[in-house]
Amino acid sequence: MLHKTKGIVLSFIPYRETSVICKIYTEKFGVQSYIENGVRTARGKNKIALFQPLTLLDLVVYHDQKKDLHRISEIKCTAPLKSLPFEVRKSTISIFLNEVLSKTLKEQTENEALFFFLYQSIVTLDEMNSGIENFHLIFLTKYSNYLGFAPQDAIEVEKQFKEFGVTIPVEMETKKYLNLLLKADFTDTLGMGKVFRNHLLDVLLTFYRLHQEEFGELKSLPVLREIMS
Repeated sequence: MLHKTKGIVLSFIPYRETSVICKIYTEKFGVQSYIENGVRTARGKNKIALFQPLTLLDLVVYHDQKKDLHRISEIKCTAPLKSLPFEVRKSTISIFLNEVLSKTLKEQTENEALFFFLYQSIVTLDEMNSGIENFHLIFLTKYSNYLGFAPQDAIEVEKQFKEFGVTIPVEMETKKYLNLLLKADFTDTLGMGKVFRNHLLDVLLTFYRLHQEEFGELKSLPVLREIMS
């Protein structure tokens, strides 16, 4: 049965000589896998660029709840990303966000609020002209709301760290900026330096690990630290 849905590309892997299997977070069906034939050839109907991570799509898909692998009938890019793939700092943040999403997006059901948040977050990052240095931190705090484990305030973070024996310090300055992050919008200026920004990133990622099984280490983290320093 054919369905229209929006989608956000998470990843793709080559399949056989000319095809790919792509993982897409869809508005209607959550995370789904699709096989697309012929995209790795010059004559292919659809181009491989459509399947790059965080590409925003309009889709018409065949969906069968009994199957794990589906097919795409129609595909087009909804909102071409103008700066995200080309500006180093933005592309580094996008790689980091995509890795976080790949580790945490599991549900195969409709979640309109979450989809809209992710979609708008990508568009916002692409359109921002300045002040992106804290984008990934604000994203992590906002995203935790949709995952169901957002802390009410910095004191709750400190409490959970003590309960689980986490040794990362949550001191007065950390609490101050954590509370600001929990209320911040993407365009807000928080006025923190690179060292403290990295410390807050460690705090937030540790908090994620407490609540997300198999979250583990992020391969993109060292590059993010270097580019955003």
